[in-house]
Amino acid sequence: MTAGIPSSRIDTSKPHPARVYDWLLGGKDNYPVDQEVAEKLPAEARANAARNRAFMHRASGWLAAQGVDQFLDIGTGIPTSPNLHQVVQAVTPHARVVYTDNDPIVLRHAEALLVSSPEGMTDYIHADVREAEAIVERAARTLDFTRPVALSLIALMHFLPDDQDPYGITRTLVDALPSGSYLVLSHGTADQHPELRQETESAYEKGAIALRMRTRAEVEPFFEGLELVDPGLVTAPEWHQEGQTAPVYERSGFYVGVARVP
Repeated sequence: MTAGIPSSRIDTSKPHPARVYDWLLGGKDNYPVDQEVAEKLPAEARANAARNRAFMHRASGWLAAQGVDQFLDIGTGIPTSPNLHQVVQAVTPHARVVYTDNDPIVLRHAEALLVSSPEGMTDYIHADVREAEAIVERAARTLDFTRPVALSLIALMHFLPDDQDPYGITRTLVDALPSGSYLVLSHGTADQHPELRQETESAYEKGAIALRMRTRAEVEPFFEGLELVDPGLVTAPEWHQEGQTAPVYERSGFYVGVARVP
C-alpha cells in the first residue's frame, strides 16, 4: 500500500545533492547542471557513494532482523533498487517506511518506485529536514511513534552548515522517537583523504551547494545520549554485524553509526 503523491515543479537550472548522488551511483535521473558538479568531484566519489549505499542496506537489514518494523528515512534521494523498503520488507513484510526528500524529482518518482509489499506500507513526504517537527507530525499518519522507529539520515547532514544547526535538528528528530528506536546516520568526511577535501568542496561550491564535511570528533555529537551498537562510529566499509559479510577494507569518505535510543 502506498500513499498518494502531490505534484511539484522540477528546477533543472540548479544542481541538487540528490541528483548529484544519483549520478555518482550510475543513475540517469539527473541533469547537466548536476552532472557538471559530479564530474568535478574526485574520482573516488563514486566508490564512496557505493560504499555508503551498501552501509544503508546492511544497517537497515540488520535493524529489520532485530524486529524494527518502522522506518523514517529523511534525505531519501532518487529511488535506486533495492530501496530501503525493499531491504526491510524482504525481512519483515509488514514493515512501514516513510520517505522524505525536498527534491521534486524524487517526488516525481516516489509513487512509481516506492511501492510497498501488500502487508506493509510506504509513504512519501515532500519536505526539508529543517522542517523536523512538521516531518514527524506528517510521518505519524503512517508510523506509530509509541513503538520503536528507525530514523535514517544517510549522506544528508553534511549538506547543513553549522549555522543551520544540524545537531539541533537531529536532536529534535531523535527526541520524537520512543525508547528502543534507532538513529542510522552517515556523514561525509575528509579524514581519510585530506588531499581530496579542497577538490570536493570546490565542486559543490561552484554548484552553489553548501557542504560541511566533518571530522570524527564533529560527527560524534550527532549520537549524543544514544547507545552506539557495535562496531560503533566507524567508516562505511567497517560497519557490519555478525552474520553479515564484512566488506573489504577501503578508505572511506563517510563516517557511519547505528545507535539505540535508551
